[in-house]
Amino acid sequence: MSATNRTFTMIKPDAVANGHIGAILNHINQAGFRIVALKLTRLSLAEASEFYGIHRERSFFGELVEYMTSGPIVAAILEKDHAVADFRTVIGATDPAKAEEGTIRRLYAQSIAANAVHGSDSDENAAIEGAFFFGGREQF
Repeated sequence: MSATNRTFTMIKPDAVANGHIGAILNHINQAGFRIVALKLTRLSLAEASEFYGIHRERSFFGELVEYMTSGPIVAAILEKDHAVADFRTVIGATDPAKAEEGTIRRLYAQSIAANAVHGSDSDENAAIEGAFFFGGREQF
């Protein structure tokens, strides 16, 4: 399958700490995605700063890096036709109070900042973000 059929996600520290890994992965599977790479890991300050480098000049950058290094995350590459767009629908709005019923963020997020999951916003970013966490031998 081409890159346009893949997206990247992270289950963020809040959702991991609250025991939602299994429920979120099940939600992803039930939505028709195939998991082609998966790992539990923890970002260092340098890794989080690099991953979120696009936001370096924004006021929330320091808070974001601190949050993303506060505990383990689950990184995954998902595959499905129209993966990026479909996954953005599955996760819901950044603000869980505004997310549609049944979306991952509505079900598992605590706040706009602690919003349970990351989802790539474009095919290009999905490829970049997936490659940040996974080498070729780690993708199936």
